[in-house]
Amino acid sequence: MNANKELWEKGDFTRVAAAMRGSGARLVDRLEITKGLKVLDLGCGDGTTALPAARLGADVLGVDIASNLVDAGNRRAKEDGLENLSFQQGDACDLAELDDQSFDLVVSIFGAMFAPKPFDVAKEMVRVTRPGGRIVMGNWIPGDPTLVAQILKISSAYSSPPPEGFVSPMTWGIADNVVERFTAAGVSHDKVTCERDTFAFESPVPPSEFLDLFRSYYGPTMNAFEAAEAAGRADDLHRELAALFNEQNQSPNDQTTSISATFLRVTVEV
Repeated sequence: MNANKELWEKGDFTRVAAAMRGSGARLVDRLEITKGLKVLDLGCGDGTTALPAARLGADVLGVDIASNLVDAGNRRAKEDGLENLSFQQGDACDLAELDDQSFDLVVSIFGAMFAPKPFDVAKEMVRVTRPGGRIVMGNWIPGDPTLVAQILKISSAYSSPPPEGFVSPMTWGIADNVVERFTAAGVSHDKVTCERDTFAFESPVPPSEFLDLFRSYYGPTMNAFEAAEAAGRADDLHRELAALFNEQNQSPNDQTTSISATFLRVTVEV
């Protein structure tokens, strides 16, 4: 089985994604979406950015490797009555089912960065974007002190070693790597811009309960806890993550969670 597919089908990322809806919509509001714009949301999950884009009138296709997230996205689109939005299963490394130059805008917010072959991902995103179109990515930054980078860093210290040839998804958070990958796909380096941006996680539960969602439903954290439990270190992992969540919570009310995380926003002009 595809290891990436297995990872994201393992839990139920919709439970974590619920805390990302507000920031997802705010990010989309800045993308100059117009009615009828052809948008691909790659690594879309259950529609954190795909639904807001469709609500603004774009014709949106969401593609994700996890069948459970595709099903959840289609349910959300149906519940919202969004006939201009559909979700289908696909691999960001090989979008063979999608035609060349078929989208005005390709969006991937914390999605395609987790696919295992980054140069193939860049090539495919460029291929399906029409000349004059744009690609916008959101990628977590390695070593960043904010929430998600630290979750992944802490979790990796408790996880089994990655397989030989593994390329960390966090390498998408390094500007030089981003430029290298898109120039290899035929884009001029001056058409690739990278800048830091902020994404907020907002949940009506205290940080301890928000952490429980990651432990129970977020594939990378689930794997880390399984490995930690096998080594008798699950309590240590939980203690480290609990301290992180509590320290970074910016909510004035300790019964709710509001945590900002820094990411690299990439814009590519094709």
